[in-house]
Amino acid sequence: MNIEVLNVKKEKKENKTKYLVLLMIAILIIIVIILVSIAINNNMKNQSNSIRYQNQNSHTSGNNGGFVVTDIVKKPIIYIYPIEKMDVEVKLGNPQYLSCTYPKYKNGWSVTADVDGTLVDKNTGKNLYALYWEGKEVPKNINLKEGFCVKGKDTATFLEEKLSLLGLSDKEAEEFIIYWLPKMEENNYNYIRFETKEEQDKSMPLEITPKPDNLIRVMMDWKGLDEKIEVQEQNLETPIREGYTVVEWGGTEIK
Repeated sequence: MNIEVLNVKKEKKENKTKYLVLLMIAILIIIVIILVSIAINNNMKNQSNSIRYQNQNSHTSGNNGGFVVTDIVKKPIIYIYPIEKMDVEVKLGNPQYLSCTYPKYKNGWSVTADVDGTLVDKNTGKNLYALYWEGKEVPKNINLKEGFCVKGKDTATFLEEKLSLLGLSDKEAEEFIIYWLPKMEENNYNYIRFETKEEQDKSMPLEITPKPDNLIRVMMDWKGLDEKIEVQEQNLETPIREGYTVVEWGGTEIK
């Protein structure tokens, strides 16, 4: 009888031990799940503030600390201002990236341009004021070590100043601002950088015949931010705007 009692006690003890082991394993699994969830949340937070991270850590060969952006280049439009009425051919160097164009891009655009900027599409006879294209997954090298960090509420004033400096007319700047401002001014801050002409010519070359006296290309790369970041202020130069001139503007939101 005593032996049976001892066996029962031993069995109860073993069962209790097994229960405790299973409980510990369950607790460890819960801890691991919590730690993984925290790691995922931290990773998402880091991605949402990728500008700060890229400024400090990204290195792309020959890119001065930038990174390759493959995103949608939105609303680039091209204005043509000849000194006399003339026929003009316009070609984009990387048409494989085009996602939308107007008029329809067919190995280029062929227009008759007047001195006031009015265009006539030679294929359709339609009157136009500009040529439009949008590109998807256009590769870009962006130098994130420079640019501007602007309060969302100050975006309009900032763009008015910088677009004038970059050579846009009041009308062109207004069209730029009314397109981009609704996407930007509600952010706490915006990181903003304007691509150099060399960077634009590399990502989407622009071939115009006859060749204009001056080509002004304004392409803004930007990202909305929750917090202010420190970046080296970008040095901007005012282009010459005389004679036969072609102007293009557009932008990319960095994801």
